[in-house]
Order: sequence, then structure tokens, then C-alpha cells
Amino acid sequence: MTKEVLITICGLQNGPDADGEPIEMTTAGEYYYKNGKHYVLYEEVMEGETNTTKNRIKIAPGYLELTKNGVVNVHMLFEENKKNVTHYYTPYGSLMMGIDTKKVWLEEGENEIKVAVDYALDLNQEFAADCDIKITIKAKGIKEFKLS
Repeated sequence: MTKEVLITICGLQNGPDADGEPIEMTTAGEYYYKNGKHYVLYEEVMEGETNTTKNRIKIAPGYLELTKNGVVNVHMLFEENKKNVTHYYTPYGSLMMGIDTKKVWLEEGENEIKVAVDYALDLNQEFAADCDIKITIKAKGIKEFKLS
């Protein structure tokens, strides 16, 4: 895998207040591998904000960790068959977030990594949605071979 990567994140929430519409973003980032874990770093600009949020994703079998620092601040752990609780800090206040991870899938290739997480989300100890997130990390500049 190259240091420069393209990251695609697709999330879906189904619940009482969630509309079930997928949210997708693609951005450039940096990749490295250390101590048996995949790391991805990227920045994002939140809608309506001018400052950026720095993101770090750490991936291992059965495990995904997402840390955001900037406009919003959160440290989310997705550990297969475990529930983790964290604070989600926004410019408008903070929420207590519960993440009950059911399954983490990981597919590793030479120039691409795919990870998917199936989890239930609660906010302030009330069920919010059943969610899934899919992340694809591709080496930048690698051409796909297609048969005609």
C-alpha cells in the first residue's frame, strides 16, 4: 500500500429518528502500517464550519478505532461483541454515545483495504439507530484493470 491513499466512507443509520439514507464521502489521506495495525489519517471540513477536523482510523482484525480532533472531538471504539461508551463533543454541547458493536469485517489486499462495522448506537442511554459503516482505503495512483 502506498502512503497516499483515497478513503471512501459510507454510513447508514436505521432507527426511529434516522431516515435510512446512506451518507458517503471520499477524501485523500495518508496510510501507514505499524505493530500489526493499519492507520489512516485525513482531514475533513464539517458543513457550515471553516475549521478542519483531524481524523485517525486504526484498524485490526475485529477492531476499528476512530479519533476526531477539531470542530468535533470523539474517540470511538468498535470492538466486535463489545459495547463502548464515549463522549461526543460538538460546538453545541456534548452527548454520551454508546456503541454496541456486533461485527467487524476486515479484508486486506496489496493496494486496498476494506472494513465494515455493524453496530447499534445509543445517545444519552437511549437507542438511536442500528448502523453500519463501510470504509475502503485504496492506494492512490493505482489503476484498476478492467476487461473490455
